[in-house]
Amino acid sequence: MKDASEFGKVAVVYGGSSNERSVSLDSGAAVLQALQNQGVDATHFDPKHQDITELRDYDRVFNVLHGRGGEDGLLQGVLQWFDIPQTGSGILASALGMDKVRTKQLWQGCGLSTAPFSLLTADTDWQQVVNMLGLPLIIKPVHEGSSIGMTKVNHLDELPAAYATAVQCGDVVMAERWITGREFTIVIIDDEAYPVIRLEPADITNFYDFEAKYNRNDTGYYIPCGLSNSDEKHLQDLSLAAFRAVNAKGWGRVDAMQDEAGNFWLLEINTVPGMTSHSLVPMAAKAQGMDFDTLCWHILAQTL
Repeated sequence: MKDASEFGKVAVVYGGSSNERSVSLDSGAAVLQALQNQGVDATHFDPKHQDITELRDYDRVFNVLHGRGGEDGLLQGVLQWFDIPQTGSGILASALGMDKVRTKQLWQGCGLSTAPFSLLTADTDWQQVVNMLGLPLIIKPVHEGSSIGMTKVNHLDELPAAYATAVQCGDVVMAERWITGREFTIVIIDDEAYPVIRLEPADITNFYDFEAKYNRNDTGYYIPCGLSNSDEKHLQDLSLAAFRAVNAKGWGRVDAMQDEAGNFWLLEINTVPGMTSHSLVPMAAKAQGMDFDTLCWHILAQTL
């Protein structure tokens, strides 16, 4: 379709009350501007300040609400109840994708390689965790995105403090084996894996954390990613299988590592990825020959 009027009245939902509010505000503002540039009757809708039932006044929703409330099935359920078309994944995929442990359990059940992990509690035997997973480890809140609350642990005695940091972001915390190697992200739109991006934080001993994602300008992004054609195709196929396994739809992003032996390990899936100036979806789309405005139009058109 070519006529913006066919979209009707569009709510671009962003902001919200999650720990990712600041990122959502940046992403959503960029999407809103891109749609308005093309004549779409698009309006900002912030659930933190507006009654969610007001969404009944719109014809469709472009969801850029990162984190809890927008990426975990809650907004998806409300919109399904209201019978309002929305971008991205539905209730099941969103709920699964926001839960790192259940995503990994599903992937394991499908025979897809994902880094070994263990759930943690305040009573966990830290030595047992190290015996099982080794060192270094990455400690993560299970229900957060944007690397919020994550800590790399190099020594046993660092585990309690890393757990304390993560548990402030939610009561479910996991330890995951640290994969030494190269980090990649794979953008998927319309069930097609876009060119793989290799990520290289300025401090290569660390990980692609919140600062590297949104605030630093010295993080390296590489397209082409440096993989052989066959390895890139294998990683794209693995990511598509991971995306489909959680029943994700429309658009999203899968993060993965390649260890020093050349093996790929799935990390997590993002069903409402960032759309900021530092974000990876626009970067992959550009490599595919699609500018940001066209990308936003294309994602919105999935709701028709």
